[in-house]
Amino acid sequence: MTTEHKAGFVNIVGNPNVGKSTLMNDLVGERISIITSKAQTTRHRIMGIVNTDDYQIVFSDTPGVLSPKYKLQQSMLQQSEGALTDADVLVYVTDVVEDPSKNAEFLAKVASEKVPVLLVINKIDLVKGQSELEEIVSRWHETLPNAEVFPTSAKEHFNVTNLMKRIVELLPEHAPYFGKDALTDKPARFFVTEIIREKILLNYDKEVPYSTEVIVEKFDEKERSIHIMAVIYVERDTQKGILIGHGGKMLKKVGMEARKDIEAFFGKSVYLEMFVKVEDNWRNRESKLRQFGYIE
Repeated sequence: MTTEHKAGFVNIVGNPNVGKSTLMNDLVGERISIITSKAQTTRHRIMGIVNTDDYQIVFSDTPGVLSPKYKLQQSMLQQSEGALTDADVLVYVTDVVEDPSKNAEFLAKVASEKVPVLLVINKIDLVKGQSELEEIVSRWHETLPNAEVFPTSAKEHFNVTNLMKRIVELLPEHAPYFGKDALTDKPARFFVTEIIREKILLNYDKEVPYSTEVIVEKFDEKERSIHIMAVIYVERDTQKGILIGHGGKMLKKVGMEARKDIEAFFGKSVYLEMFVKVEDNWRNRESKLRQFGYIE
């Protein structure tokens, strides 16, 4: 007797900086979400698809849950809340230092979910001993009593295999939602913008990385090479100056680092051109958020 094919949407939610993107990349086996040490790195819901003959898992990494200060963050929060409504399995990620009372409103929504909730307590490599871990687990158990707990270290790949096994067990029987060769629902140029944004996050401090948006205006792919033209938008002239740097040095550095990663991602040589433009207060302008793909 043949077993039915399983398929489902597994949505990863949680506060910023707890390791959601690292976990998703580990589960998918590809570097799909940007990982940096800065909060609010993920701005879109990013899907990573895992295929075998027997199942298809559509993982979704979401922006970290936070109290929105401007319209862009409102859109990010809506994406995280949307992930609660369309999941077959919900993976709530926290870590060993986070207080369970943080974002109580969002947690209450997670607690009332009808779908299976897997609570991942990440970064357990930082815990001093078994008794400290037991204390953390029981504290979270009070907040999410129906959740199955998985203490993990995504960075060290500890207990991720068991988590994956459980996800597969919980998948409903269903035909594949995407082609069996699909790795993500995002187009190629999306990953170019994410790689450039990651390099900006790593190379600049303070507000500059959060005020930037990257748009790929040209993506001309040939058999062995790709010609890419990207525009980096900032909100103020001062930010443009910082981004370009003295004699264009900083922008050149970002371009070199991004080109290296883009070449590794696509397995082709890349010619990357980057320009910087000022788009005043874009994070609070609905027309710009719509143009940049944050609002449908």
